[in-house]
Amino acid sequence: MKVAYVFPGQGSQWVGMGHGLYGDFPSAKAIFEQADQTLGFPLSRLCFEGPETELHQTINAQPAMVMVSFACFKAIQEVSGSNRFPSPAFIAGHSLGEYTALVAAEVLDFSTTVSLTRERGRLMHEAGLSQPGGMVAIIGLDKALLAEICNQTDTTLANINCPGQLVISGVGDNLTRAVDLAKASGARRTIPLMVDGAFHSPLMQSAVAGMAKAIASLPFHNPAIPIIANTTAQPITTAESIKTELLSQLCSGVQWQQSIEYMINEGVSTFIEIGPGKVLSGLIKRINESVRTVNIGDAETIKSIDDMLNGLD
Repeated sequence: MKVAYVFPGQGSQWVGMGHGLYGDFPSAKAIFEQADQTLGFPLSRLCFEGPETELHQTINAQPAMVMVSFACFKAIQEVSGSNRFPSPAFIAGHSLGEYTALVAAEVLDFSTTVSLTRERGRLMHEAGLSQPGGMVAIIGLDKALLAEICNQTDTTLANINCPGQLVISGVGDNLTRAVDLAKASGARRTIPLMVDGAFHSPLMQSAVAGMAKAIASLPFHNPAIPIIANTTAQPITTAESIKTELLSQLCSGVQWQQSIEYMINEGVSTFIEIGPGKVLSGLIKRINESVRTVNIGDAETIKSIDDMLNGLD
């Protein structure tokens, strides 16, 4: 049996996430305390208590998701022991989740990564202010047809999540035209996303220089486990290729469907989603309903991990 770990991205955050982890698992509590100390403010309290509007701000949501996802990862190790929990053949993260993958694959340490994601969130927020835009999920439309609509409206196909679930980015008027064309072409639903910029599009270009400066001096290591890159859906195995991916990812689309299909073609039959929510598990089942998905995102699922592991045997 081949296993892959997958980590969720921005949008899966919610007030209260991680509170049970903090109270029940010393390894997770240590991660929350480390994040607070590294960032110089109580990010953990913002996760536990809100307010929701502040948690959803990109500058806070990005380090918060990495913090809670990695705390979950450490709690799993604490409970299951490194010898029993299945080791992954690959690791992947959806957009921001790629940063949690870096920590899990030992590319960067946690403190460095949570600081880097705070800076990423700041730069992306500023890019959104300088070139305002947004993102809209398009449900039930063919990818090729939506790509043509993007060409006609100067928008970008930002996320290819699974068959029938795509996301576009762009400036407001262009998004409106693209949504109208998508509806006229048969889209079942269009859902504006609660983000403060046109992520994974050329409108994020102003964030690239800042991110390049931020990562230039960081001690990147080759990943202990291959990471499937968002932008290429191919494994990356060197520190330098990871740096390139992190910069490309800001303005390029997330090839999530292709990433999952690549891992399945390489023999992965079980995907373990680690972190808040169950978004990725749902996408994976829509990509290929024959694979097994397991979500481990809170204290209760970790407490029942023995049953889950028995089911994987």
